[in-house]
Amino acid sequence: MQEQENISQRSLGIEATLGVIGGKWKILILWHLMDSSKRYGQLRRLLPNVTEKVLIQQLRELEADGIVGRQIYESEPPKVVEYSLTDYGASLIPALQLLCHWGDLHLQRVQ
Repeated sequence: MQEQENISQRSLGIEATLGVIGGKWKILILWHLMDSSKRYGQLRRLLPNVTEKVLIQQLRELEADGIVGRQIYESEPPKVVEYSLTDYGASLIPALQLLCHWGDLHLQRVQ
């Protein structure tokens, strides 16, 4: 019984992480925001296979979780919406880099 509790305890972190960044497009969104803020249109072009509805939904979820921040500039029409990683979101950068490195090492096998 103790072993089962230890396994459950160890999996809490990964479950919590996947609860925040799980989803088909969230990691790619974060990857593109790693270097700099992006306007909504830039993200659409960087992720051509994601529908507008899904991109908006994923961005809203990341924003609600405090991973991504949204800035609206209404200086002149049309309004510009820009997304960036929050400090909290930036704490995921090392994990994203490790995932990328793993993918690079195993690219032929996972394709």
